[in-house]
Amino acid sequence: MQKIAVFAGSFDPFTVGHLDIVARASSLFDELYVLLAVNASKKNLFDEAARAEMARKAVENIPNVKVDCFDGLTVDFAKRVGAKYLVRGIRGAADVEYEQTVAWNNKVLCPEIETVFLSSAQEHLAVSSSVVRELLKAGIAKDEEGHKLLAKYVPEAVVPMVVEKCR
Repeated sequence: MQKIAVFAGSFDPFTVGHLDIVARASSLFDELYVLLAVNASKKNLFDEAARAEMARKAVENIPNVKVDCFDGLTVDFAKRVGAKYLVRGIRGAADVEYEQTVAWNNKVLCPEIETVFLSSAQEHLAVSSSVVRELLKAGIAKDEEGHKLLAKYVPEAVVPMVVEKCR
């Protein structure tokens, strides 16, 4: 029986921290879905198609990873694809508390699905999509030096897409 997992998020934009979690999780599971979940409470900078394309570009060299979009509960998507695991990345104490609450609620909704927490690599502890969006608003993408800095936050394959959006 294949071990299938789902790593869900808004990925607005997809970061080096996300890629690190995906790469590590892909070695633990036979198949890993990167799921762009729709979150009505979030105002996204990038539309769904752009976020999906960024994720696909970032993970294109990881053969057992698929990118998909879903408007609904993550556990419903997991059941649809036969996943028994949800992967969640955590950077610090605040993430642990939030993610544990999400995991408990997912367990109530779907007891057969387990949540697996992966700690962020130390070099990515300060990286988040929110930070990237703030840097973009501050104009980091305006010149070549900024593009190099941006590559510390988003995968190299994603930099051109992020820069284009900010033009």
